[in-house]
Order: sequence, then C-alpha cells, then structure tokens
Amino acid sequence: MTTDRLQMKWIFTASLLNNTGNSLLWPLTTVYMHNYLHQSMTMAGIVMFLLSISMMIGNYVGGWLFDNWKPYMAAVLPVTLATISTVLLAIFDQWPAFAVWLCLISFADGASLTVINSYGTAVPTHSSRYVFNLLYMALNIGVVIGTLLVGVLLPIGPHWVFGVSAAIYVAFLVLTILTFNVKLERGGGHHARRDQSAKSDRRGIKVVYALCLCFVTLYLSYVLWESIMSVRITDMHIPFFAYSLLWTVNGALIMIFQPFMNNLAGYISTRVQVILGLSIFAFSFIPLIFAHTFTMFLIVFIILTIGEMMGVPSVPAYIDELTDPTQAGKYQGMTNVAMSIGRAVGPLYGGLIIDYFSYEALFLSVFAMMALSILYMALVSRHSAAQK
Repeated sequence: MTTDRLQMKWIFTASLLNNTGNSLLWPLTTVYMHNYLHQSMTMAGIVMFLLSISMMIGNYVGGWLFDNWKPYMAAVLPVTLATISTVLLAIFDQWPAFAVWLCLISFADGASLTVINSYGTAVPTHSSRYVFNLLYMALNIGVVIGTLLVGVLLPIGPHWVFGVSAAIYVAFLVLTILTFNVKLERGGGHHARRDQSAKSDRRGIKVVYALCLCFVTLYLSYVLWESIMSVRITDMHIPFFAYSLLWTVNGALIMIFQPFMNNLAGYISTRVQVILGLSIFAFSFIPLIFAHTFTMFLIVFIILTIGEMMGVPSVPAYIDELTDPTQAGKYQGMTNVAMSIGRAVGPLYGGLIIDYFSYEALFLSVFAMMALSILYMALVSRHSAAQK
C-alpha cells in the first residue's frame, strides 16, 4: 500500500539496520577465510577486492533502478537479495560458497546504499544537509553496533555471527516492504526552494565529477586505516586492542557530535563545509608521518574524525543541491561508485608503496592526492558559482 509521506525515521532505521548487518560481516571476512577456511592472505585480498567491485556495480545499478524504474521495487529487490544471501551464508559457509554469498551481499548493499541516499533527497520536511548528517550518523551507529556484536559472538562461534546478521537483514527487509512504498515528489518539498534552472547544467556536473575524484582519493586513504594501519600500529609494539579502541573512539565521537554538524548550516555554505571538512581529513595524514605512540595515533584519528564528520556527509548534500532531483539515483550512485573505487584500490596501493618505499612515503603521497583533488574541486566549484 502506498502512503503519502516519506518519513525520515524509517530511512534512518533502514540505514541503521543495513549497516549493522553489514558490519557483522566485513570485520570477519579476512579472519574467517584465513583461520577457518584455510585460504591464503592473497586469496583473502582478492575476495576483498571483488567485494569492492561488487559494491561498486551495485551502487550504479541501484541508482539506475531508482531513476528509471519504480523506486519502491529498487529498494525492495536489493534487500531481498541480501537477506536470501545472508541466510544461505549462515547455512552454507564453506569455500568457495562463502565468497559467492559475500559478493552478492556486497552488490545488494551497494544498491541499497544508493537507493537509501536517493530516498533521502526526496524527504520533504528537512534540508539535504540535515538528512545526510542523520544518515551518516546511522551508518556509524550501525558500524559500532555491528563490530561490537562480532567481538561478542565470534568467541561463541562464527555461525552465531552469520545467524544474527541474517536476522538483522530480515528485519531490514520487513521494514523496507512496509515503509518504503511512498509517493516521491522529486523536485518538491525542500527541493522546490531551489533554482531548478541551475540544476544539472554543465557547470554543476563538473563539480559533481570533481567531488567524485575527491571521494576516490579520500576513501583510498581512509581504507588504509581499515587495513595496513593495524600492522603499522602492532609493529610498534602497541597492542591490537588499542587499534580497536581507535574505532570505538571514532564511532563515539560521530554519534555524539554529528547532530551538531547541522548547526553549521546557519553559518557556512555546504560548499565551504565540504572543502573545510575534506581539508581537515587530508591534513590528518601529515602528523601520521611522525606518529609512534598510541597517544599520537589517537590525536591523529580524532583530527581525521572531525574532518570526516564535517565533510563526508556534506558531499551527497552538496550534490543534491547541484543536480536535478529527477536524477538523484544517478548522481548519488556516482559518489558511492567513487567511494567503492577508492576502497578497492587503497589496500593494493598501500601495499605497493610500503613494499617499495615506506609508510612515511605512503602517508605523504595520499595527502598530496587528496590535497590536489580538493584544490581542483574548490576551483571548479568556485568557477561554477561565479558563472551562475
């Protein structure tokens, strides 16, 4: 049954469930393949790469379905695929079925991420900045809950992890079926207050491409914290639990302070917030060159988190301001594809630079990439704004 109003609480809850279910699986992938399925680390790396590619394809497909088909079905089908795949994963978890189910889940999650963001652009009662700040908070709360559940359930047995993840995806599917069948007035609501003639012109699209380039470099750098930094920190004789604590601090800071990011709307434009946030994020890799103690790593990660909170959720909001609401799926999907490309390339790039040069060279190189992409985006967006 179609309802008349799109409610933010259901989009928030959907994002929370999706990210909680997913976060039960990704921390376990490498460990389960190596320790339980007795696969090599090389094979685990190949699977992680395939997961990123699967998500990237899902990002594109989800956006295309949202724009060109029925948004409701574009929401339901990926969740259905993810739910079926997690149930099968809980039953058939041996090699190579394990990798197949994960690739299907990653594809479905990529589509769901784009569709949820696209639904967010059609919320009539809130600004884009408010919506995407809430969605980003939902993502991080889901990551915190999911990773904590892995720590509790894995000692009992990996089947418990897969089973709980499947149950969460079932809840996600039920919620989607019951609440996402709404009338979407793309171009109405808060979109109606914008100059539609300025949307999706060449200048705006150039800014979108520049933002996507920023996202590639940003997530190429961010994924280093999820991969090689655990080795870097433990090589300095800092215990692994300290590395895990960094992510707890990251999630806690985002949960506490992300709501306050909405207050910036009254003081700075979305464009300025994006540039400032991404610049702070990029800068955090400079002191990382000199970090050798847990305290220093903690300070660096707090700086990174501040930039992350300010900049990352503002990017889809800025893109929503630049583009035609009837093409929300396409352009929201582009940023998610860029994110997936960065995540796919990052571990390989990091490993090559470390093998042939050093950690310090890696941190300096990713800072340079981010700084150049941010500068390019700032110049393109300034030129675009000046011509309107």
